[in-house]
Amino acid sequence: MSRFPGLALVAALTAPALIATGAQAAEDTTQVKPAFGNTVLSIYPDGRSQKIWMHPDGTWEGQSRRGTPLAGRWSVKDGKVCMKQSRPPTLPLAYCTAFPANTYVGVSWASKDMSGTPIQLKVVKGMAEAAAEN
Repeated sequence: MSRFPGLALVAALTAPALIATGAQAAEDTTQVKPAFGNTVLSIYPDGRSQKIWMHPDGTWEGQSRRGTPLAGRWSVKDGKVCMKQSRPPTLPLAYCTAFPANTYVGVSWASKDMSGTPIQLKVVKGMAEAAAEN
């Protein structure tokens, strides 16, 4: 007889929830995977672009429209990709935007930046190619 009889019941009840949570998290990031090893361009109405390089570990690096290095963390929340910037330090806000359900290299979609400016987002093949593009 177990010294903790309720522990087996708790484990039996919580295991499916933990498995479902893990499966959900993997499913949520599927739309982001094509961005790994590639560049997400944020193209502004003036023609300048910001470059973002997302990594599978939940970090990202980038380059602002002025060439300033950027970095932070990303996550998926409520079906949107949310990015929180840590370099240079900014307000503790996250920018969230939808990614297409079927993301692939070359896909382009309309969005808005944090200030509401309309932008075009595009997944561009490679990291060096995208940096040389602008």
